[in-house]
Amino acid sequence: MTIEGEVLRQIRQHARSNSKTEVCGVLIGEELGNGLSITARIPGLNAAQAGTYVTFTQDTWEHIYKIKDKDFPDERIVGWYHSHPGFGVFLSDHDTFIHKNFFSSMLQVAWVYDPHSDEEGCFGWAGERIERLSEIHVKDDKGGEEAGETGKPEPVGGIEEDQEAEESDEGLETGPPVWLKWVLMAASHLLLATIAFFVALLLFQRPVFFLLDPTRGLIQAPPGTHITSDGTSLNIPGIGDLPVIRPGFRELPPAPEKNSKPQGTEPAAPAPSSGGSPAGSQATPQGAAKSENGKDSNVPRK
Repeated sequence: MTIEGEVLRQIRQHARSNSKTEVCGVLIGEELGNGLSITARIPGLNAAQAGTYVTFTQDTWEHIYKIKDKDFPDERIVGWYHSHPGFGVFLSDHDTFIHKNFFSSMLQVAWVYDPHSDEEGCFGWAGERIERLSEIHVKDDKGGEEAGETGKPEPVGGIEEDQEAEESDEGLETGPPVWLKWVLMAASHLLLATIAFFVALLLFQRPVFFLLDPTRGLIQAPPGTHITSDGTSLNIPGIGDLPVIRPGFRELPPAPEKNSKPQGTEPAAPAPSSGGSPAGSQATPQGAAKSENGKDSNVPRK
């Protein structure tokens, strides 16, 4: 089997354009007796792509035959190609199914290329089985070498292929992972919410009052409790105003009323007269007993 070096470059470029999913296409050429000559390829657009397989759809075949009838009317479809990004060179069960049902002619081949390892190989019919071909010839007017018995062609590109590889690698560059972006976004929102909470706590903080209940001890005052405008009372909803007692001061008792006598005091006894009565005698108190006619009963009668 012989394949043009330009066709290999186009297959590699197509595979490198998408290094995560498989791509496919058909090989155009002619049968030469017991040999095969591949001179062109047609990419399989609108193919059903997945990570581990590729399928020719109805739209894919319509596109392929449209290009073939226009550009290669005198040549045949002699096989197909597809990529194995990171899987190595082999035919999977799905690949074997495609080859048996769509490329069943004895000279039709399947070309497989791995853009990660840059390994490639060709498979064809050997009786009833599909085997890897042992000898492939690469025809290249730019000086590419033929493949040996391993079936892997030597690199045939020069500056042009290197530039294609660099452009393909540049297209594969991606930014940070999506999960990292979500984590950073969530962390920034959480930080802003925390800052807003503390700012609101500082700017809009409200005093909390506690009451001393003789039976229950220290309890929190109900919502809405506040100090009156004059600062002397505490207004408690449902109770009313209570006087405020500040630490370090005691509430004074109310002042006594005028003309009121102190409790627990007795009238003082009168002092003795200057003339004095004999020792041991007691002074006659005011309001001493008098006779009925108003005279002093202690005065001797004449």
